[in-house]
Amino acid sequence: MRSQGLCAKGRACIRDRRVRRIDSFLSENIPLADEYLDHPYFEVRAVAARYASVFKIAALLNDPDPEVRAAVALRLPETRIGQLASDPEPRVRLALAGRLQVGPALVAMLGDTDCYVRLAVVRRLPPDILPLAIDDEDAEIRGWVARRIAESYLPKLAFDTDASVRREVAERLSPESLSIFARDSDLLVRFTAVERVAVADLAYFLDDADEMVRETARRRLNPSGPTEKKDQV
Repeated sequence: MRSQGLCAKGRACIRDRRVRRIDSFLSENIPLADEYLDHPYFEVRAVAARYASVFKIAALLNDPDPEVRAAVALRLPETRIGQLASDPEPRVRLALAGRLQVGPALVAMLGDTDCYVRLAVVRRLPPDILPLAIDDEDAEIRGWVARRIAESYLPKLAFDTDASVRREVAERLSPESLSIFARDSDLLVRFTAVERVAVADLAYFLDDADEMVRETARRRLNPSGPTEKKDQV
């Protein structure tokens, strides 16, 4: 192979422990990928699955290594990979979540036990389906729901136990509804709200415990008021 220029030590070689070099070899010699689908080293099988004929990689759906199964999930037709929804390894199910078309199979993965899998699903589902994830136990997922869900559902997240979720709501909720955050326990939530709240409701923030919030409320109430003079140079 070396004499034919098919591989180069330290750059592209199938007999290497570094995935980058294995990938370099197979990407430059794609017709050879089919020959390495049963290689004893799992990294070689995983990389080979990226380049081998799609008609020959189905057998790797039951490969003992999750990296290989994940690689197969990224290439086989969707009709062939549904069984991976019950794969014991989260990284395989994560690969599946990135492949499935929006539909019942993808929605069902909102019940996955791994938060990263559920997050991948929430980021792909259309907003009208996101109410199904509004009570997810993971705050990051609820935060993504708050970013993308229809505005009419935002009040349900306005009193979330996690401040980061409430801040997402404060960024999107209509100005006329933001007074509900006037007594929020989180400073950033209140500050986000006072910057956007309807002028008629600014009075709710004038006695805030934080000077920054109070000053923002005063400034918005009297935008043409006196400003501090800059020091003379």
